[in-house]
Amino acid sequence: MDTAAALSAFDRQLRRELPPGDDATTVERELRLIRHVSTAAHSWQGVVWTDLDEATADAAIAAELPRITGDYEWKYYSHDQPADLPDRLVAAGLVPDDLEAVLVAEAAEVPDFAPPAGVEIVDATTPAGISQATELHQRVFDKDMTKLRAQLLAAAPGTLDVVLAVADGEVVCAARTDYYVGTDFAGLWGGGTLPEWRGKGVYKAVVSHRARRAQARGFRYLQVDALPTSEPILRRAGFTRLTSTRPFTRT
Repeated sequence: MDTAAALSAFDRQLRRELPPGDDATTVERELRLIRHVSTAAHSWQGVVWTDLDEATADAAIAAELPRITGDYEWKYYSHDQPADLPDRLVAAGLVPDDLEAVLVAEAAEVPDFAPPAGVEIVDATTPAGISQATELHQRVFDKDMTKLRAQLLAAAPGTLDVVLAVADGEVVCAARTDYYVGTDFAGLWGGGTLPEWRGKGVYKAVVSHRARRAQARGFRYLQVDALPTSEPILRRAGFTRLTSTRPFTRT
């Protein structure tokens, strides 16, 4: 994979040109900053792209601060400028969240990993199935998933797959794919796995399943914001780190 070309496509398609994710969201474009804003409580909001330098960064941050409340994020990437942008965001009163690796793979190059014996990968196509996925995520990540459930239920047709790995009637892993229609990218999210099922190949099988789905739909790239626990697994599955990302919020 040409990583420079992939990063250029990522910045252009998923940051500068990404359309709103639902009817409640609008894209606001300024000369040096693009944000997504929404009237729906379940929709993501925040700064998605900037073109700043040492002379313009502080003023742009100050102008954005009144918007940054609740879940509103300034989505920072490590190749964003100026180099000290994270320090400037912190100095303005924002709080950094966990650093994640932005990993990308060509969908066609992700190997086929079979699930372990006794595990079946199924699609969650009903509200009950989506609830199973978010309940699993709540157990694994110890976070309230009410907002995520509402977001998944409100997704436009054709923009989302939710996948479950099931063993003996129990959901042991859940994940989703966001299809960024009109781009080359499909985003892999979730991937929460019960502790007793980690290291057995369940997560890799779920990645393969989603890769084949995305490939069949004509998406060239798979993109993941990966925590340190997932990055080694994804690298072994053919993913490459393009950059890193960290959200900044009020709390």
